[in-house]
Amino acid sequence: MKTWRNASLALSAAAVLALTTACGQETGAQAPAGSVGAAAPAGAPAENGAGYGSGTGYGSGAGSGGQGAAAEPAGQLAVWDSKELGEVVTDSEGLTLYRFDKDTPNPPKSACEGECAKTWPVVAAEGAKPPAGVDASLMGEVTRADGTRQLTIDGWPMYRYAKDAKPGDVKGQGVGGTWFAAAPDGKKAALSGGGDEGAAEDEGAGDEGAAGDQGDGGGAPADPAGLSVRKDPKLGEIVVDKNGMTVYRFEKDSAWPMKTACTGACLEKWPVVAPVEKNDTEGVSLKGFVTFDRPDGIRQQTIDCWPLYTFAGDKKPGDTNGQGVGGTWYAISPAGKMVGASK
Repeated sequence: MKTWRNASLALSAAAVLALTTACGQETGAQAPAGSVGAAAPAGAPAENGAGYGSGTGYGSGAGSGGQGAAAEPAGQLAVWDSKELGEVVTDSEGLTLYRFDKDTPNPPKSACEGECAKTWPVVAAEGAKPPAGVDASLMGEVTRADGTRQLTIDGWPMYRYAKDAKPGDVKGQGVGGTWFAAAPDGKKAALSGGGDEGAAEDEGAGDEGAAGDQGDGGGAPADPAGLSVRKDPKLGEIVVDKNGMTVYRFEKDSAWPMKTACTGACLEKWPVVAPVEKNDTEGVSLKGFVTFDRPDGIRQQTIDCWPLYTFAGDKKPGDTNGQGVGGTWYAISPAGKMVGASK
C-alpha cells in the first residue's frame, strides 16, 4: 500500500511539473479577482464587455437539468439574403435559425440541454415546411431526451436565439465561437465561406467548393492558416485567425493557473478562438500552445497559455477596433504578448 501511494504521489507531481513547464513561464501570473476557475463572484460588475450575465451562449448540458422552454413551431421556413452572411434560414416570423458546433449531424444529436436550451430555444419539427427552392429532403428531425421532436437541416438541429427580438436580428452569430446562423443547406451562413469558421473541419471540403464556384474560374485560393501573423501599420506584427480577424488577450485572464474572466455576455462581444492544430499555424509561437477546457464547456485556444479571443466589433480583416478597449483588451504579438499594454 505504501509503495502504491508513493508511486501515485510521484505521478501526480510529474503531471503538475509538466503542466507548469508548459504554462507556468509567464512571470507574475496571478489569478485576477473575478476569474473563472471555480465561479465568478456574486454581483461581479460588467466591465468593457466582460459581463458575467447568465446569457452564456454555450451548451454543455450542465445547466439546471431542465429541458428549457417548450419548442415553438417554425411553420413555413424562408430564406433571408443577409448582406453580411449571405442566405440565412428563418422561421415563419422571420427569426433567424441557428446551429451549434457541438451538435452532430450524423447521427443527429443535440448537445444543448438545460440552461442552454433556455438561451437557445429548440425549433419544433412539427409543421415545419421547407423554404421555396430548397430541397425538402434536407429537412428532418431528431428526438431529444425529453421527447421533443426538433427540426434538423441536413442533420443539424435547429435553434433560435433568445436575444433575437425581430426579423433580421442575428445576435447569436458567432456566440462562444460555436453558434452560427444556418444556411439553407444546413451549413454555416457566410458570404464566400469567409465567416464559416471551422466548416471544413465539421463538414469536409464542401464549403471550399462552394467558395470556388463563386469565382471566375481561376481556382479557389489556398486556405489561410488557422492562426498566422499580419503586419499592422500601427501595431506591428499581430496574430490573426483563419479569416484574417485580429486575435486579442484579456488582461484580467490568467495563464497560470489558466483562468478566464470573460464569461456570459462578455463572450458575445469577445468570442473565443476555437482550438487550432499546431500544424495549422504560421509564424506564431507554439510555446504554451494548448487547448483550454473552460468551466463553461467551451474549448478555447491559447498561446503561451493565455486564452485567445476575437472582437465582435471588428467587421472585416484588418480591423483592430478591440485594441485597448477598457484598458484591458489588446491584440497579441506572435509570442502571445499584449501589444501596446502598459508594462
